[in-house]
Amino acid sequence: MEYRIQAIGRIHSCYREKFGIPRQPGLVKSAKGAVELLPLCDREEMFRELDTFSHIWLQFLFHEAVADGWRPTVRPPWLGGQKRVGLYASRSPHRPNFLGLSVVRYHGLRKEKGKLFLDISELDLLDGTPVFDIKPYVPYSDSIREASSGFVQFSEKKIVVRFTPEAEASCLQYLQQTGRELKPLIQEILGQDPRPASQRGRKREYGMLLWDRNVRWLAEESSFTVLSVRECG
Repeated sequence: MEYRIQAIGRIHSCYREKFGIPRQPGLVKSAKGAVELLPLCDREEMFRELDTFSHIWLQFLFHEAVADGWRPTVRPPWLGGQKRVGLYASRSPHRPNFLGLSVVRYHGLRKEKGKLFLDISELDLLDGTPVFDIKPYVPYSDSIREASSGFVQFSEKKIVVRFTPEAEASCLQYLQQTGRELKPLIQEILGQDPRPASQRGRKREYGMLLWDRNVRWLAEESSFTVLSVRECG
């Protein structure tokens, strides 16, 4: 059977590339973005009473995974990328329909230049991601206290993140220019250690794109140092 669906919105995100995006929503509190509603669904009455909810579910397309196809088994990062599990025992983006589901914090409806936006935070979504559906998060049924999480065991341990004076000054300047708090965003992302499991334990320089800035950082054994924060281009 085949069904045709269309996007109702698209994501505007601080994440401009896949590297650096947290593995789950809610882990990086400083991550901010918005859902731009597309025609047919850009009507304010469709969101009446949504502001009584703190969080919403977003169903979306892993659009940058489509070209790579899908696989029946995958190597999840939780197992160090060494062991294969069935696709449906994972949250891999490489799925037959490439659909994803994330819960994000909702900050309200906004109109700008004739367009309608839902402001959100704590997201794990790439800029430009197509959104197919929006639903309110309901804690009494959506949070199951006795649920087991299999091989996914979350650790609160964080990586120590330091900034060079140059990087610190660049973050402050960016805050003054745009109002975007880049420093805590970088700290929270790097605190989760975004590197692939196969690259951990090595001393190496990395880069990632956040908003319109190129962030360069050095990974060492137990700490990361942010070297520079510069305009992309």
